[in-house]
Amino acid sequence: MTDTLEPVSRLAEEESGGPQPGTGIGVSGGGYRAMLFHLGAFLRLHELGLLKRLDRISSVSGGSITAAKIGLEWDKLNSRDDFFTHVVKPIRRVAGITIDVPAVLWGLILPGGVARQVSKRYRKYLFGDSTLQDLPDSTRFVINATNLETGKLWRFSKPYMRDFSVGMVKDPKVSLADAVTASSAFPPVLSPFVLKVAPGDFSLVEPDVPADMLSDISLSDGGVYDNLGLETVWKRYQTVLVSDAGVALGRNADPAGDWARLGMRVVDIIFGQVASLRTRQVIASFNAEERTGTYWGIRTDIANYQLPDALACPFDRTTELAATPTRLCAFSDRLQERLINWGYAVCDAAVRKHWPPPDAQPPAGFPYPDAGV
Repeated sequence: MTDTLEPVSRLAEEESGGPQPGTGIGVSGGGYRAMLFHLGAFLRLHELGLLKRLDRISSVSGGSITAAKIGLEWDKLNSRDDFFTHVVKPIRRVAGITIDVPAVLWGLILPGGVARQVSKRYRKYLFGDSTLQDLPDSTRFVINATNLETGKLWRFSKPYMRDFSVGMVKDPKVSLADAVTASSAFPPVLSPFVLKVAPGDFSLVEPDVPADMLSDISLSDGGVYDNLGLETVWKRYQTVLVSDAGVALGRNADPAGDWARLGMRVVDIIFGQVASLRTRQVIASFNAEERTGTYWGIRTDIANYQLPDALACPFDRTTELAATPTRLCAFSDRLQERLINWGYAVCDAAVRKHWPPPDAQPPAGFPYPDAGV
C-alpha cells in the first residue's frame, strides 16, 4: 500500500517522509455495533499491556464513541477493574439507550437540527462538558470526520483540528460530544454537523482558501472518507493495528427503483468497495513486510489465525454479530455482551499471532463467560 492516500500540503509535514517508529491503531465505524466490538478489543489490549503503548488512536464514527471515552478516562485506567468502571460500564449504559430516532424527531422540531440532538445525548451520557483539551498528551487521540465542503478528512485532536486542504485551528476547545457527533454523523439522517468556527480561529490557512470555507463547516461521518480510521496512522507509523467493525454489503435481488433508495444503494456499494480495497491493501502490506502490526475484523473467521488456544468463536455465530445493523439504537444486554466478547477474542487472536507482546498469555475466558459469542 502506498503512502499517498491524501495529497500532502504544507500542513502535512508531520505525516510526510514515510512511516516512523511507533504504533497507531485505526478504529472503524459501525454505530453501536462498532462501539461495543471495539470496546472488547480495547479491553484485551489493556490486559496485554499494549493500550498505553499506542502512540496514536485514530477513530471514525461508532469507533469514536469508545475511543473518546477511553481518552477522557485515560489517567484512571490502571487496572482491569478501572477499565470496567470508567469505560465499559458507561459505554454499556449508552448501548441500552436509543439515540438516533429521538434525535431525528426532536431535531426536526427544535433549533440546531438532528446532529445537535445527538451531541446533547453524548454530552449527557458520556462526556459531560469535557473538550478536546481533556484528552491525554501521552497518546494522540484523533477523532475523524469528513469535510463535506472539501471532500477531505477533518481531524479533531488536542493540539489542533484541521483539514490539510483548508487550514488549522490550534488548541481547539471543541467539546468531545461535538467532535464525536461529527465523526458519527451517519448520512443522510444524522448529517451534517455544522462546526461553528470563524476565519479568525485559524492559525494557519492554505493559500487561496476563501473565507466562507473557514466558517460554519459542514461535517459528516468520518467513515464517508475512511471507514477504517486508517489515514492518520498509516502515513505516520511503521506498526499499525486495525480494528474493523464494518458490515458487509448485503445482497438485494430487487433493488428499489425510486431515486432516493436507489441512490443510497449505489452509495453503499461505493463505500463498501473502498473499504474492501483499503482492507486488502493493509493485509497485503503486512504480508509484504512493508508494515508490522495486525488486522482483525468483525467478519473475520478466528480459525484463520491458526492459534490453538484462541477463544472458541464459531464462525456462524460471529457472522450473525457482523450482520447487526448500523444504528444508535438500544441493544439487549446479551447482544452487548456477545459483541464485546467477540471483539475481545478476535483482537486477542490477531495480536498474539502477529504482534505478540513479551510473555503474552491466552485469556482465561471471555469478559462475559455466560454470553459467549
